[in-house]
Amino acid sequence: MADSSRLCSVFLGSETGILKGAFNFCNTQHLSRDQEVRVLVWGDRAETDLLLGARDGSVKTFSLEKGSFTETGAVETRKREALLGWRSWRRGGWCSRCLHVMVFQVFQVWRESSSDPVAEVITGKNVSRMRQNPAQRNKMATGGKENGLKIWDLENPKNPPVFSAKNLKDDWLDLKRAQWVRDIAFIPQSEKVVTCTGYHQVHIHDPSSPQRRPVMEMEFGDHPLTALSLPTGGTSVVVGNTRGEVAVLDLRKGLVRGVLKGLCGGVRALQCHPSLPIVASCGLDRFLRIHSLEDRKLQHKVYLKRASPEAHWLRRGSPEAHWLRRASPEAHWLRRGEGSVDVDPPV
Repeated sequence: MADSSRLCSVFLGSETGILKGAFNFCNTQHLSRDQEVRVLVWGDRAETDLLLGARDGSVKTFSLEKGSFTETGAVETRKREALLGWRSWRRGGWCSRCLHVMVFQVFQVWRESSSDPVAEVITGKNVSRMRQNPAQRNKMATGGKENGLKIWDLENPKNPPVFSAKNLKDDWLDLKRAQWVRDIAFIPQSEKVVTCTGYHQVHIHDPSSPQRRPVMEMEFGDHPLTALSLPTGGTSVVVGNTRGEVAVLDLRKGLVRGVLKGLCGGVRALQCHPSLPIVASCGLDRFLRIHSLEDRKLQHKVYLKRASPEAHWLRRGSPEAHWLRRASPEAHWLRRGEGSVDVDPPV
């Protein structure tokens, strides 16, 4: 199994709790939607461990070196709540979790060596997304339905958020504009944050400026946006909606650069490669697709059998040859970094 995990370039978590790569890394005899993978993050900067957070609060650690789960734990959850986010601040130091609750929202910070949280923050109702700033790992962003973007400092969890976005101005009838943050990303080498909403909007916020409202607003299509991801460079953003439309937007001019074709269901997750101009997408049609951002053509697709809400690239040694086996009766392979498909992969 250790050799199997090294073949994978993309890892995904399914609705029934399965970790997918080129192979399934879970026991498929006992599946439950309570085990739906809600969170899939790297446990360290070396990318040797994957952390999985399930809907029921269970947490697992998957070792890429051993090709198996090495640790299993559980987060105590109250009735009608599910794990929404799980982020590691520093190894052996602080960690964070966000529990999705029907009535209220809790953001907890604790040490790995302790079972009790060090601090607890009420972030408001209906939080849909929690993201960590990769450059400043002590900064965490949250947002949701009628719950605007907020950025928290884990070094001072008891303090108010360091940035709290203000809603858009009222419309021409002086009615309040609805807000629904569906996904968040920190723009590299800047203080800006980009969000997509359930009202087909893309907003750019600048916490370093005195303006709390978005400094730029864009729209794409007529359907709710569900996911976004930033390609290398930070000058564009890839967004997807509930109709299966994926587009590349220019963050400088606010224009649509192009649309990626081939999707047939609502987009659940988008993940751009950290160094190559390609993006992985998965959604309700149960296919993992790899598109090129240069010519916007479909490079590869894999049938997953289950819808996957999370996807992550394996970034270690990205220019080297890592392989992804296609889940079909025929053995096709994708060589990462080349974008070519070989029928007979190396042994």
